[in-house]
Amino acid sequence: MLSGKKVRLRAYRREDLPLALEFINDPEVKTNLVVGIPFPFKPEEEEKWYESISAAKPESYSFAIETLDEPRYIGGCGLNKVDWKNRVAQVGIFIGLELFRGQGYGTDAMNLLLRFIFDQMNMNKVKLEVFSFNARAIKSYEKCGFVKEGVMRQELFRDGKYHDIVTMGILREEWEKVQSAK
Repeated sequence: MLSGKKVRLRAYRREDLPLALEFINDPEVKTNLVVGIPFPFKPEEEEKWYESISAAKPESYSFAIETLDEPRYIGGCGLNKVDWKNRVAQVGIFIGLELFRGQGYGTDAMNLLLRFIFDQMNMNKVKLEVFSFNARAIKSYEKCGFVKEGVMRQELFRDGKYHDIVTMGILREEWEKVQSAK
């Protein structure tokens, strides 16, 4: 569907489900992605999530992230919430295969997702939340043009300690400046 320098964003396929379940239950992914209690998902829950994906649902869109060279499903990204009136979308992303973390695949995928949101959906702002201890993700988001907008202090309890959740956002005009500088 959408191709970048390292990845393409495509629709999820039923054959992605075993790996998707493995990814979402990976301890590092769960630590960096899930706000609630990091309890493992069951195959039935992943199947139910897959069945809920629909292009006809305008409040969320999910994409599988696939490598360009030797196509391989490595993670997912998408819009978790869309505020059509105010033109604001909330996004999320994960790279499930450890081999591909920290290699620019997530940054490329987020850039593609932003292009989809701004060019196809006509949104004015994209926002996300990231845990303060996830320095790799924060660095990636900043490369895409996101700026820190706020901090929810000690909002997350993980591994026996409280952590901050950082809110980041990018406006259409900021994204356009980043694009024109490339």
